[in-house]
Amino acid sequence: LLLGCSLVLTVQSMYSAGDDVVELSPSNFNREVIQSDSLWLVEFYAPWCGHCQNLAPDWKKAATALKGIVKVGAVDADQHKSLGGQYGVRGFPTIKIFGANKHKPEEYQGGRSSQAIVDGAMNALRSLVKDRLSGNGGGGSSSGGNTKDVVELTDDNFDKMVLESDDVWLVEFFAPWCGHCKNLEPEWAAAATAVKEQTKGKVRLGAVDATVHQGLSSRYGIRGFPTIKVFRKGEEPEDYQGGRSRGDIIERALDLFSDNAPPPELLEILNEDILKKTCEDSQLCIIAVLPHILDTGAAGRNGYLEVMIKMAEKYKKKMWGWLWTEAGAQMELEASLGIGGFGYPAMAAINTRKMKFALLRGSFSETGIHEFLRELSVGRGSTATLGGGAMPKIHAVEAWDGKDGQLPEEDDYDLSDVDLDDDFEKDEL
Repeated sequence: LLLGCSLVLTVQSMYSAGDDVVELSPSNFNREVIQSDSLWLVEFYAPWCGHCQNLAPDWKKAATALKGIVKVGAVDADQHKSLGGQYGVRGFPTIKIFGANKHKPEEYQGGRSSQAIVDGAMNALRSLVKDRLSGNGGGGSSSGGNTKDVVELTDDNFDKMVLESDDVWLVEFFAPWCGHCKNLEPEWAAAATAVKEQTKGKVRLGAVDATVHQGLSSRYGIRGFPTIKVFRKGEEPEDYQGGRSRGDIIERALDLFSDNAPPPELLEILNEDILKKTCEDSQLCIIAVLPHILDTGAAGRNGYLEVMIKMAEKYKKKMWGWLWTEAGAQMELEASLGIGGFGYPAMAAINTRKMKFALLRGSFSETGIHEFLRELSVGRGSTATLGGGAMPKIHAVEAWDGKDGQLPEEDDYDLSDVDLDDDFEKDEL
């Protein structure tokens, strides 16, 4: 029976203003954490994550115990994916310790009880104080930036540095006499330093003195100062529409970085661990059951996989898991999804926390899959309960070798000396 409910959960934030946990987002993260002298413990969570929901009471209790000593924050990384991606968050909850070097946080490896969290925070704090006493820890993060991280662009180097680069560029066109440009300068420099470190140089900030390099100013139709434009390889430049604070600039840069991030990996279901890890780390798991290799050959199968890879790229910001298996290799999985031996290729989207799934009813094509996933994204589409209410048994199988299939060899039987008429009596009508 199909149920008219959504696979995508809508859950309120797990923390409120009444808690001692500071809610963090791209708009305040730089100000609250990066520019702070305090030690921070930051949880990256997703509201639909069961482990995160279990952690929340202990996280709140630890935040209260550490109030005034260590800052405790939380990022809804499902909503603020660029912030989670910036710090390499792949599963939930992930806890990071922002200490002396705020741009290189450490992974918290301790227990998840309130006492364990407090102990871990105090150990990190002792290390920070010890480093500062020895002169190694610094006095926290500087609120300024290094002007050297803003690349000076000219008529001579612009094409090579920007247009021929695989990196994303935010370029400010300024005039030395412009008051707004002077106000932007420290914000631009601070953002350049943070963005360079946090994107490992994949997003860069530059500046053009448009009064000197008038060829560039004319080429891009600069009429006022400062003007900021976004340059991506092979695309027309676009006007920057965000705010002018370092936080706003960093947030936009990280969004651009996320846009250019690689898509999730498409994995073959070879064992239970692959299915479990991929689906538990993701809100939705997109699973395709492809025809047997003898039915399609390598070219046909690669065609289906190419469609899936394109869809994974299109929906990469969703942080969904993408898997495939061959028809007949995981019969229990097929049975639990109601696929059952026919209708290949087939596709299902599974929410393992709700044990609900939806089946692709349209064509296994970019258009058909896009329509299917778009409906799920906005909370529409029919779902059903996974057969048995639990994930099915997964068998260990050999990985596809990328080649065409071969029919199994059979023994030859010579039937030339068998007289079938002697074995059957003929009935007269």
